[in-house]
Parts: sequence; structure tokens; C-alpha cells
Amino acid sequence: MPTIPSADARRTETPNAVMTTLASPTQGPAGQAVWRVDAKPGMEGPVHAFDSELIWTWIDGSATVTLERDRFTVGPGDTMILPADVTRQMSADPRDGFAAIVVAPVGARVYNPDGTSDPDACDIAPKGTERTVPPWAR
Repeated sequence: MPTIPSADARRTETPNAVMTTLASPTQGPAGQAVWRVDAKPGMEGPVHAFDSELIWTWIDGSATVTLERDRFTVGPGDTMILPADVTRQMSADPRDGFAAIVVAPVGARVYNPDGTSDPDACDIAPKGTERTVPPWAR
């Protein structure tokens, strides 16, 4: 049974959070990508969508998650199943931020739902109509 030592976890930092890859196809024979998100206090993530279902479980802090027009408040122990191709945005608690574990199928691609890039988006964000597998899911 393959083991991925914690020393081999990959860290990707964006202006909003640190994503730590726990398992992915580039780390061994993983059939799913699993990563931890440590969101900075008060961060407001970009509006985006994935072409696959993602499962998020919060382990610390809290967040507001907007799916299309519906808003949900989540905290430790809560799990959300985020459907494919649904616009989403997350905001972290202003004092504590949040930590969550995310599971996605191999090859899950993120994209801008309206095909327009946010001018303030970080360098690894998809550009225009591009669909890309984020570094933490590779």
C-alpha cells in the first residue's frame, strides 16, 4: 500500500490561502486528488467553477459559501458536496479563516464561469475561457 510521507506534501500559496496536496496522481497511484486548504482570515475567494464534483469538509474556522445564488455558513465537521459546473465563491471568517480537506476526481478543471478573468486574479488562476487543473490537484 503506497504511503505519501508528510514531507512529500506539496504546498501552493495564493493570496487567499495555502493549499497542501496530500494525495494526487503525481505523488503516486492516487485515483483522487486530496488537498488541505488553509484560508487566510477575511479572504474572499474568486468566483469560479469546476467541471467535476468536489467534496469539502471543514476542520477549523468557518466560511460562507455561495453556490449560484444560495449562501451557506459552514464550520468544523460540516461537509459540502459542490456540484460540477456550479458557480461558487468562498469567504473566510474574518478572525479565524478556515481549514478544510477537499477531494476531487483526477483531472478536475477550474474555470471562469462567464469566461472573463478577474483583473486581480493570481498568476495561477485560469485566464479567460481556459480550463485548467490547479497545481494542488495535479
